[in-house]
Amino acid sequence: MKRILLLGGVTEALAIARTLGPEHVYSLAGIGRVPSDLACQVRVGGYGGADGLAAYIRTEGITLLIDATHPYAAQISQNAATAAHMAGIDCWALRRPAWQPQVGDDWREVDDWAGLIEALAPFKRPLFTLGREPLQHLDEIPPQQFWTLRALDACPGNERCEVIGARGPFQLEDERALFERRQIDVLISKNSGSSATEPKLEVARERGVPVLILKRPRLPEVSRTFSSPIALLQELARG
Repeated sequence: MKRILLLGGVTEALAIARTLGPEHVYSLAGIGRVPSDLACQVRVGGYGGADGLAAYIRTEGITLLIDATHPYAAQISQNAATAAHMAGIDCWALRRPAWQPQVGDDWREVDDWAGLIEALAPFKRPLFTLGREPLQHLDEIPPQQFWTLRALDACPGNERCEVIGARGPFQLEDERALFERRQIDVLISKNSGSSATEPKLEVARERGVPVLILKRPRLPEVSRTFSSPIALLQELARG
């Protein structure tokens, strides 16, 4: 019998977890809310890198590892692929397709934080939707800029940065109101590919606001990759 270890992180991972029975394990890093209505086991916390994850796989008799973490969680994905190889089991990955620019979009891809700051220089009212990373740089905000930073949980900003705690899915009208109220002149985003956070891109398109897109990291090769939870679940059902 298969025993699955599902590494969560994206919304679609929960859809997979809801189909798993009590012999399987849904693993979360501990960021955000932990679901309490699942039939499968839920594990919260890290493993201590690839070696620790491989040891857990062996000890718990895991026969299939599914990586359904965020597209930008490159280190976790690398650890998953390495650990599965070390333990001699398959690693499947749910790889959410990236957003694609549409007519009217002004997307500017940047490689890293340094490239982002350089591209951000001409703007005054940026909206960051990168998670908590910008919090490490609040002392570096140029005098001409005021940052709006949206993260999962509200936390202190400073006199030139307000942090909004909010969780998707986000509605188009609410995003329009946010851009208008804050007079946003540039959007900073990861290319997560999530429908829950896509409305911000539509508003940027409507308003002619440029979007600075943080380039997706390179992810490791695994046994199988799937672009949707439906396709992955269909393959699971085949046994």
